[in-house]
Amino acid sequence: MVAAWSVDRLGRSLKDLVSFLSDLQAKGVDLFLLQQGLDTSTPSGRAMFQMLGVFSEFEAAMIRDRVRAGVARARKKGTKSGKPIGRPKVAEEVERAIEAELAKGRGIIAVAKGLSVGTGTVSRIARQVRTRS
Repeated sequence: MVAAWSVDRLGRSLKDLVSFLSDLQAKGVDLFLLQQGLDTSTPSGRAMFQMLGVFSEFEAAMIRDRVRAGVARARKKGTKSGKPIGRPKVAEEVERAIEAELAKGRGIIAVAKGLSVGTGTVSRIARQVRTRS
């Protein structure tokens, strides 16, 4: 018997999984999948293995479709590479307000909360101010 963690560790397509299972069966070897609790030494186990393979292939296809749709949406909104566009830039007046608050000696967290921006944004602007000085 061969033991594996999960069906998705064995192959990416139903064709691969069925081929793998038939190779095992030809050698008289059964398969046990720990996460699914599946044992192919029984007819119901073999049927469940094939159904899991179908669902795994379906899930992979859905993920591919979502990624392709996201890339198409990103390209439509202006990116040429298809990489995520990310967050919009912080307005100049917000950057000036952050700089002013930092100049007063307020901390990064206090400035971020006070101006409703992320601490990463405040940290980035603080680094820019330090490098200019």
